[in-house]
Amino acid sequence: MTRVYLDIGSNIDRHKNIQSCVDQLVLDFPGIIFSKAYESPAFGFDGDPFINLSAGLDTDLDYKQLKAYLKKLEDRHARKRDDKKFISRTLDIDVLLFGDSVLQPEIDVPRAEILKFPFVLYPLAEIAADVLHPVEKKTIAQLAEQLKLDKSILSEVKQFPKFKTKP
Repeated sequence: MTRVYLDIGSNIDRHKNIQSCVDQLVLDFPGIIFSKAYESPAFGFDGDPFINLSAGLDTDLDYKQLKAYLKKLEDRHARKRDDKKFISRTLDIDVLLFGDSVLQPEIDVPRAEILKFPFVLYPLAEIAADVLHPVEKKTIAQLAEQLKLDKSILSEVKQFPKFKTKP
């Protein structure tokens, strides 16, 4: 089994798409955990604000199998794919950490965005504080403290439906 951490985000029908994604992940990965959900402005383009959260799960899927599963989940939520990196999305699920694997440069794992964006780092720190970043050799909590990314752009989405943790 491999411990995996994901970033889940949406800025189109945000509540519906994220709740549906969470519900499916709970069914498929018993014991999955989630951070709080946070709203933040769209980054790199003009668009509606995103809601992001992190998830932690255990799986016996290899990386390629997990990516295929996540792509199908995105596709079931009408995810449109474009050559542009920064666009509006119904659902975006990124693998942040795949155990202690370093799959770079071919694959962006550990995901570079952990070190760049508050909407990725801070939710991850809620559920993976003691996890060691396999490249930086610091815990996620240490990175969250040392990087000092602008946490003020995040606002907790308190009205978000409670995530089920058991099917």
